[in-house]
Amino acid sequence: MALKMVKGSIDRMFDKNLQDLVRGIRNHKEDEAKYISQCIDEIKQELKQDNIAVKANAVCKLTYLQMLGYDISWAAFNIIEVMSASKFTFKRIGYLAASQCFHEGTDVIMLTTNQIRKDLSSPSQYDTGVALTGLSCFVTPDLARDLANDIMTLMSHTKPYIRKKAVLIMYKVFLKYPESLRPAFPRLKEKLEDPDPGVQSAAVNVICELARRNPKNYLSLAPLFFKLMTSSTNNWVLIKIIKLFGALTPLEPRLGKKLIEPLTNLIHSTSAMSLLYECVNTVIAVLISLSSGMPNHSASIQLCVQKLRILIEDSDQNLKYLGLLAMSKILRTHPKSVQSHKDLILQCLDDKDESIRLRALDLLYGMVSKKNLMEIVKRLMTHVDKAEGTTYRDELLTKIIDICSQSNYQYITNFEWYISILVELTRLEGTRHGHLIAAQMLDVAIRVKAIRKFAVSQMSALLDSAHLVASSTQRNGICEVLYAAAWICGEFSEHLQEPHQTLEAMLRPKVTTLPGHIQAVYVQNVVKLYASILQQQEQAAEAEAAQEVTQLMVERLPQFVQSADLEVQERASCILQLVKHVQKLQAKGVPMAEEVSALFAGELNPVAPKAQKKVPVPEGLDLDAWINEPPSDSESEDEKPKAIFHDEEQRQARHRHPEVDEEELARRREARKQEQANNPFYIKSSPSPQKRYQDAPGVEHIPVVQIDLSVPLKVPGMPMSDQYVKLEEERRHRQRLEKDKKKRRKKEKEKKGKHRRHSSLPTESDEDIAPAQQVDIVTEEMPENALPSDEDDKDPNDPYRALDIDLDKPLADSEKLPIQKHRNSETSKSPEKEDIPVVEKKSKKPKKKEKKHKEKEREKEKKKEKEKKAEDLDFWLSTTPPPAATPAPMLSTKELSVNEVTAPEDTCEGPKREEAEDEDDGTEQDPERKSSRHKKKHKKKKEERTKDKKKVKKQQPEPKEAVGPVENGAAEEEPIPPMSSYCLLAENSYIKMTYDIQASLQKDSQVTVSIILENQSSSFLKNMELNVLDSLNTKMARPEGSSVHDGVPVPFQLPPGVSNEAQFVFSIQSIIMAQKLKGTLSFIAKDADGATHEKLDFRLHFSCSSYLVTTPCYSDAFAKLLESGDLSMSSIKVDAISMSFQNLLAKICFHHHFSVVERVDSCASMYSRSIQGHHVCLLVKKGEHSVSVDGKCSDSTLLSNLLEEMKVTLAQC
Repeated sequence: MALKMVKGSIDRMFDKNLQDLVRGIRNHKEDEAKYISQCIDEIKQELKQDNIAVKANAVCKLTYLQMLGYDISWAAFNIIEVMSASKFTFKRIGYLAASQCFHEGTDVIMLTTNQIRKDLSSPSQYDTGVALTGLSCFVTPDLARDLANDIMTLMSHTKPYIRKKAVLIMYKVFLKYPESLRPAFPRLKEKLEDPDPGVQSAAVNVICELARRNPKNYLSLAPLFFKLMTSSTNNWVLIKIIKLFGALTPLEPRLGKKLIEPLTNLIHSTSAMSLLYECVNTVIAVLISLSSGMPNHSASIQLCVQKLRILIEDSDQNLKYLGLLAMSKILRTHPKSVQSHKDLILQCLDDKDESIRLRALDLLYGMVSKKNLMEIVKRLMTHVDKAEGTTYRDELLTKIIDICSQSNYQYITNFEWYISILVELTRLEGTRHGHLIAAQMLDVAIRVKAIRKFAVSQMSALLDSAHLVASSTQRNGICEVLYAAAWICGEFSEHLQEPHQTLEAMLRPKVTTLPGHIQAVYVQNVVKLYASILQQQEQAAEAEAAQEVTQLMVERLPQFVQSADLEVQERASCILQLVKHVQKLQAKGVPMAEEVSALFAGELNPVAPKAQKKVPVPEGLDLDAWINEPPSDSESEDEKPKAIFHDEEQRQARHRHPEVDEEELARRREARKQEQANNPFYIKSSPSPQKRYQDAPGVEHIPVVQIDLSVPLKVPGMPMSDQYVKLEEERRHRQRLEKDKKKRRKKEKEKKGKHRRHSSLPTESDEDIAPAQQVDIVTEEMPENALPSDEDDKDPNDPYRALDIDLDKPLADSEKLPIQKHRNSETSKSPEKEDIPVVEKKSKKPKKKEKKHKEKEREKEKKKEKEKKAEDLDFWLSTTPPPAATPAPMLSTKELSVNEVTAPEDTCEGPKREEAEDEDDGTEQDPERKSSRHKKKHKKKKEERTKDKKKVKKQQPEPKEAVGPVENGAAEEEPIPPMSSYCLLAENSYIKMTYDIQASLQKDSQVTVSIILENQSSSFLKNMELNVLDSLNTKMARPEGSSVHDGVPVPFQLPPGVSNEAQFVFSIQSIIMAQKLKGTLSFIAKDADGATHEKLDFRLHFSCSSYLVTTPCYSDAFAKLLESGDLSMSSIKVDAISMSFQNLLAKICFHHHFSVVERVDSCASMYSRSIQGHHVCLLVKKGEHSVSVDGKCSDSTLLSNLLEEMKVTLAQC
């Protein structure tokens, strides 16, 4: 044996290791493949040896070769052998090789299950760690199913190193085996509060990745994540959580109210640009969700825009790109905030980085208005001239068209200017977006009837200069505009000034070099033009001229008949025969104009893009059936099909050309060049017209003469768009003067009281600018009985679809993870669980009855928990702390402090409690936990019988055990009725106003009034302005430069039936007295009959409770506050109370902003704090039909007013 070991060691000395392999490959660069082939042969011999060290060395070399692209799947079994080595250094090599080459299709992967399970239960953390790392790379559905329970057990490992890896690999397990998500989720949720930051970060990563695709299932975790967000200092964890909140906010808009303040604080405080970017992104998502029926938060938007400006101005190109990207998201909902930074965006168009220029272009799309459209497009046109590279120039062209055509040409006020822009764009060479320009020309000419005459004149000029445009004949090139030009001139030929000249231009021989689809349109519209000319000449009794036009058609059409394109051939042949027939009839003196014109009578309407797809299939038509029977299998494969065309066989015969030698090719090339040089119609290669124009000497010195014309200039040739900018400014100036005159007349008639309000209205807005031509929105035609459009099907291979699981549903027995039976023998050896079989034997007889009873109880409990969970989330999202956080009367002050540390203001106990119980259910195989839960139920019954605090303390030595029964008891009380903090402010036939007052400890002299405005009429309400008369104590915050008499404009308009929320800030000097302020809402109600100025008066009531902020307080701090002797005392008593004590406390918490410090039976201590630092302490006691409230406060006047307000609230109970 010893001799064999020595021999193995000597053999290993002469084996090549990885370093030798790498060195050898570098030394054999000329015959690398041959050398590697020799090495693989050597490796195969090494793998046949019994020595595990030799095998590990061979697998290590194979791993390197696999990185070079060589297939090593043939060594899969040997890799598993190395994975099973007892030595860690060898095991690591095996797992590395497996992670690189194993996949779902590997045959031997099923053999790894027991080996991996053995490594997962290894006492060495490194063996377990390498097994988890390797498994994450090649986990399959079968491995995930078999090992899920083992991995879930490792999530509670004593070593953070293992816990972190186990948490991370659970994400891969969920993807491969979605059924494991529900049983493993309570344990995963536990890890969010793990003491190790690495494990906590891993849990956040996994849950955030799961929630990214299915956020609605993780909404109940919002309080827990909020706590992490406000307490964590890890930027990467914060980024993940903030991203998650961005996905959750659209599902629960109330969440946005809670997030705005901490996110704003993070934006102010963080120096990490990555975190800043994510905060801004989430604030944008929050504000989008709050946009309907919630505050506008203009201050938050301004803050985001200012921070993004800093990013855009940064020299780092990556930060600049991210800033532009985030700015485009703000632009969608708050365009005015971004439009003020137009100068910065236009500067980015000059950036060297093309990606930044493209992002700036995207921003310009949303910044356009009727006022600045011409200016922005003019700036973009100068960039088109300077642009280098066709990609960016094509993007500029696309963006110019998108900017102008958005929302049915909403921002274009002069379509003559737009047509001239499109014509200018036809001068671009090398563009691939000619079809876009053509589509716009067609769309504008069809939709805007008033522009047709101008459009036809420009299109005819394009057809005259077609030889310039046709120089680029590739498909989608600029020659595509001739398609539109020919169609417009043919369809609207009645507007042509010189139709005969246009007809000759369309029949030029050069047209035959254009692509086939353009020639086909030429041929079709030549006939329309011919019909129009024929009609004009017959009406003018010019028979000879009509015959000349017909003769021209007969002479020129044969060139199209000879076209290689079948469509052009067919159209030209039909039309040529028609024209020849007309020529014969003209010779006989028969008038033909009306008959030819009748062929093209009527207007063409556009067809919807999906019309073909929506045509219903007729009855009896099977689209999948064969039209002709398929050939039978019996036919011989060698039999050649018969030729469909008579000359097909001849074509095949002469398909192969004889090879031509170099001399012959050179001779042909010279002959072709000579022919091109002598051909006057051939366009020689020369600099582009645009470049030639730019390089011409002295062009910039030519003086420009300004011609003052009273009418718009109709340019017969190519128009310049710049001339329309000045004309448009003059037209708008005239419109403004006319409106000013009308306003002066109205002001003379109106009362003096309304004069100030009118002067504050904007002088001109986008709505006031009337376009020169109106756009006709043509309804696209759809087939009869069209089927409704179907939504796009989701990807069936998406692994995240299977993870769309309701995690709040109770866990069924069938959903528990499978456990291998042979594991029981191992686990029973542990000293902690030696008494398990004894427990099972004792409880054998009553087991069935108890089991059924327990299952029923468990189902009831879980239903209650689910309802409770929804209530907890609702209470957390409201301004009141949840009642579940209220401690039970039996708990001592020490226990209270424990509970309150785990449940501060912004978190709830609901998710934690459910998490603990779900874990018990998920690990049902542990009888120790069963018995502890059984003990809890007995303790619960005892607690309900006794009221002696000391006895309960003896029965409950552990505070955590006491929490369960108390909370379950609380859950059985009657449900809390729904409450709203919004009160009616004022109402009339037009509008309804409800309001809520919110205070913050961070602002000691300010409160925010949120007012929901609901349009109750059929009128459109705009120019809303809210004005509140200031008092000596309370003042309304107004925009800079406004006087105390000016109102604050409401930042939105209200269509009929729509409601929205606005926020107004008030500064307060003294808060000890309630106050009422008079105010007025003025607005314009616009309907079909006209617009009227309306107003609604109201009284804004600031109660003393509105100055309080819900603040948690620990019992020891509460006791010190009462013992200080600095507080004044007062009390009230209210009779005829029928509401339960829990609901009573909830109502006080909700309406008066208190938090419960401690509750003992029908007695509770409560605490709150004012925005100016006043401490308010209450002791609430409930008798049989009455409630007494004893209060202490640092200000006696404030306390007496608060108690009076509370008396009114309690009287309604």
